[in-house]
Amino acid sequence: MIAGALVAALDVELEHEPVDASQVVAGSPTTGYAALDEGTTEIGVWEMTPGAMSDTEVSEVFVVVAGAATVDFISPALPSIELAPGAIVRLDAGMQTVWTVRETLRKVFIER
Repeated sequence: MIAGALVAALDVELEHEPVDASQVVAGSPTTGYAALDEGTTEIGVWEMTPGAMSDTEVSEVFVVVAGAATVDFISPALPSIELAPGAIVRLDAGMQTVWTVRETLRKVFIER
């Protein structure tokens, strides 16, 4: 991404792939990803279609720009959170989660 450039997060085209079978909890979710900037910090757009998947997180902060989902924290055990446009979330590396997407979820993230 060039400094001063405008990127419309909802217009970034993503190629989706099926979630690895070992991570699928329910449904047939797919995910798509596009890097906007890869340096010492990565900035990108990520999307998941309806369904549920388990994940091991990286250190990141993200802002939800579209969709609806619940994130359950398996380890450490924390209260579940509801995601909707405008939600800002910080995740730490190694967290074990389950993402249940009800409406295709798109987020812009900064990975540390």
